[in-house]
Amino acid sequence: MSSSNVHTKIYFVSDAHLGFPNHSESLKREKLLVQWLNEIKNDATEIYLLGDIFDFWFEYKRVVPKGFTRFFGKIAEITDNGIPVHFFTGNHDLWIFDYLPSEIGIIVHRDREIREINGKRLFIAHGDGLGPSDAGFKVLKKIFKNKTAQWLFARIHPNFAVRMAIRWSQHNRYNENPQQQTFLGKEKERLIQYAYRKLEQQHYDFFIFGHRHIPIYLKLNDKSTFINLGDWLNHFTYAVFDGKDVTLKSYNNDEKQFYHY
Repeated sequence: MSSSNVHTKIYFVSDAHLGFPNHSESLKREKLLVQWLNEIKNDATEIYLLGDIFDFWFEYKRVVPKGFTRFFGKIAEITDNGIPVHFFTGNHDLWIFDYLPSEIGIIVHRDREIREINGKRLFIAHGDGLGPSDAGFKVLKKIFKNKTAQWLFARIHPNFAVRMAIRWSQHNRYNENPQQQTFLGKEKERLIQYAYRKLEQQHYDFFIFGHRHIPIYLKLNDKSTFINLGDWLNHFTYAVFDGKDVTLKSYNNDEKQFYHY
């Protein structure tokens, strides 16, 4: 994919975890996210949602989780106006199938993508399962992506299955290691080490990831930059590509939260 328009603005956001921790708190973030989408739609040529937009999502054949009406309506408005919206499935919302693409027009990606835009190479992914170690999670992800496991889960009544899945998701979040919200240094950050290894194979101007929940802007070398988008739970950060450079921004203008290197 390429573009000759030097005024291109492409937006990236991830990890809103809509639905967490309860309806009222999630609704506040949803309204803020919709407000942001409403502002950027005027100069966006593309929008990338890099996963874990929902804290949990599963589509039955004729049933989908309730809620998120404002968000869905805004995305449908944006895609109806011809602006592509790309949705990268994350580890919390990998069970997106055909409902959202057909209903609101998103383009679903289930793996990393490489885009060449205005001569710049962008490596784009949610980030789960990439990088060294984390073997337990990689095994769990294979189970969740297994068609038989999905079929068996779909046999459970939604009232029980969705409640069980939400509780499991929230339980894992409450039991996260506090270090997960702290920058560990580039030597210990899995995605940064993954980016360095990819650069040994070929050049990328920008690596753009979600998943990690902390906003990171790191120069890997003179020509390559690593960006982690942060989240919309605590940081409310996003990135914008203007055709030449990627900038990490805060919707609440609190740049103290950034990790710049």
